Amino acid sequence: MTERKPPGMGFESFVERQIRAAEARGEFDDLPGAGRPSRAVADTAYDEMWWIRQKLAREGMSVLPPTLALRKEAEDTLAAAYAAPTEAVVRRLIDGVNVRIREVMFKPPPGPPLGLKPYDTDAVVAEWRARRTG
Repeated sequence: MTERKPPGMGFESFVERQIRAAEARGEFDDLPGAGRPSRAVADTAYDEMWWIRQKLAREGMSVLPPTLALRKEAEDTLAAAYAAPTEAVVRRLIDGVNVRIREVMFKPPPGPPLGLKPYDTDAVVAEWRARRTG
């Protein structure tokens, strides 16, 4: 526990004296991250919500509305399907995302409209084959 501020001494000088004493003892030597900018400091304009965005990113959470998150998932799934090693994997990926797209089409969640319709699995497989041979 730190010592109490003596009566009559200004708070600022008391704190500064404690900092100088800690520096003299070497308590600030070799701190992790010394000489590097804080992770909170971004190269972009100031964002007062930076800590919330970092927390969401660390937790793997999305801040997108459900329909926009599904659009992103659909794009990512389509890209993964084109890079898939086998036709069976392509079909499994596309069929899986089609199920979620159909669910949103028939039971719209809150947020902007989805604007997607299910992919034609056979057309995706045909494109996958064309990309594999070309």
